[in-house]
Amino acid sequence: MKRLRILQGLVLVCILLVPVVIFLFLKTFGNNQYDIPVFFQNGVEDPLSECKMTDSGQHYIPGFTLLDQNGQSRGSKEMAEKITIVDFFFTSCPSICPVMSTELERVDDAFRNDDQIQIYSISIDPEYDTPEVLAEYAQRHMATAGKWFFLTGDKSLIYNLARCGFILPTIDGEGQPEEFVHSDKFVLVDGQGRIRGYYSGTNREDVDKLILETKILLHGTK
Repeated sequence: MKRLRILQGLVLVCILLVPVVIFLFLKTFGNNQYDIPVFFQNGVEDPLSECKMTDSGQHYIPGFTLLDQNGQSRGSKEMAEKITIVDFFFTSCPSICPVMSTELERVDDAFRNDDQIQIYSISIDPEYDTPEVLAEYAQRHMATAGKWFFLTGDKSLIYNLARCGFILPTIDGEGQPEEFVHSDKFVLVDGQGRIRGYYSGTNREDVDKLILETKILLHGTK
């Protein structure tokens, strides 16, 4: 009988402690902030002076205009007040590009109904990747119209944009697919033109992180 009373007492104590535990959990974890970093707040290092960086303050994506798969002008102006996910690729790429584009299909699908999110896939082989070629590639990857844009244009502008705007290594293959060198990174850019993250486009877990942090930028921490 005594043991039963002790057991009943312990059960009562546990019941009374549940609200306290819940309160402490919410107090400890409920207000946590998941901060998305802002890259290059003190400027970008340019030891070889390739990019002609003159400002040591916050780095922003520079102004640019290219053509999308529909032959329409699109660039930095259309990035204002939107979250843009950017990668550099080319349609005849024999290595990482197919994987990257397949991963971007997941990103495209995750934000299919959100007008504040867009994707720019910029070709580093613009001589081959005409709007017509890009349109076929977009169709192959089931790109959402008005959300996932495949861009082409002046080669020198694109390479300067990759290296000095998005801070990604890029080497011209002079028409030879095996000789092109570009990053596998997806770049997350906020509506102010600031870089907020780099993610491997060939790593599913990294792309999952990109999707998560894009949602946080959209709905939470700015």
